[in-house]
Amino acid sequence: MDWIDRGIVLTARKHGESSLIVSLLTEHHGRHAGLVRGGAGRRNRGVYQPGNLVNAQWRARLAEHLGTYTCELLEAKTAALLDSPLELAALQSASAMTETALPERENHPNIFNGLLIVLESFHDQKIWPTVYVKWELGLLKELGFGLDVSCCAATGQTDDLIYISPKTGRAVSRQAGEPYRDKMLSLPEFLINPEVPCGLPDLYNALKLSGYFLERHAFGGASLPPARTRFVDRIRQRIKVS
Repeated sequence: MDWIDRGIVLTARKHGESSLIVSLLTEHHGRHAGLVRGGAGRRNRGVYQPGNLVNAQWRARLAEHLGTYTCELLEAKTAALLDSPLELAALQSASAMTETALPERENHPNIFNGLLIVLESFHDQKIWPTVYVKWELGLLKELGFGLDVSCCAATGQTDDLIYISPKTGRAVSRQAGEPYRDKMLSLPEFLINPEVPCGLPDLYNALKLSGYFLERHAFGGASLPPARTRFVDRIRQRIKVS
């Protein structure tokens, strides 16, 4: 058994003296792990960093085996963000969310392509927060629970939508949601109006929104990955400082 595919590095764990068990999100084979012999050596030190794009060849005697990877680095995404702590935290969060939420060896090309767009967006500070949040909402939809922000769940109106129902994941207008505002989730305007920029407070509220439904529907009530929590904490700290 063997195949060749593009992959985004999600995790790399030490195995033995010099090998790694590397998990990739591949374009056509889903989230897939494999053993990289010598992967922990000095020559490969920068290859297997979360977010890096590689060309991977996987080989195994049987399909159900762990198998081995031979990888060629295509783009070193992580190195480009070493001086950008918030963007680096977002990258680590996306990698951890993918590793934890997606079933192994189940193909999800939409998530792969979306994650590539997230990685490409980090060069632009104005757009990457919006791209990142929409990728998380796309992950939620891919796993069977998409939010509906097309109109108010109570009245059908399409304007002045400022809430999301925590029960249904549907948008609610200001007027309809006013009696229940303490129980509603905030719907940041940039999620329904592409012309509205996403500032840090908006990003924080949007991540609270996506995190609520991801924790409930994708993680079965379990906590989100620590990398995702650290990302949100960094944003909270930035807001307090500013």
